[in-house]
Amino acid sequence: MRDAAPASDIDPRDIRDLVTPLAGLEGPLLPMLHAIQEEWGHVPAAAVPVLADILNLGRAEVLGVISFYHDFRDHPAGRQVLKICRAEACQAMGGAGMAAETLVRLGVDWHGTTPDGAVTVEPVYCLGLCACAPAAMIGDRVIGRVTPERLVRELGA
Repeated sequence: MRDAAPASDIDPRDIRDLVTPLAGLEGPLLPMLHAIQEEWGHVPAAAVPVLADILNLGRAEVLGVISFYHDFRDHPAGRQVLKICRAEACQAMGGAGMAAETLVRLGVDWHGTTPDGAVTVEPVYCLGLCACAPAAMIGDRVIGRVTPERLVRELGA
């Protein structure tokens, strides 16, 4: 991933160079969006017209796909991404209260990033760890039976 650059500094030619080799894939839009997000940490607005042009789609169609999938971001995330499960099993085991207290401790709301850019908090709907609810994920690591104290400690916040 490139260093975080302001979205306005991302050259559409760089986006085109990155995604054009993927145009021959079956259903190329999702691989292109993943490649862009992997490269810049988010899908900048400058990517929409480039993708629409390459794939002969309307800009609204590209935006519709980006907004449908929760994992695509329109701005860079923090250095760590904390995903807190909001599904039924976690709710039944106190997940709502745990999430609310964690958000207060971090000083952010859902989809927010701490002022120092260290942590972005996102909701997720089932991590497949229902037997160990409430669950959360830091980066690629799933954690069960979480508490606000444990999450803050694991994040180093």
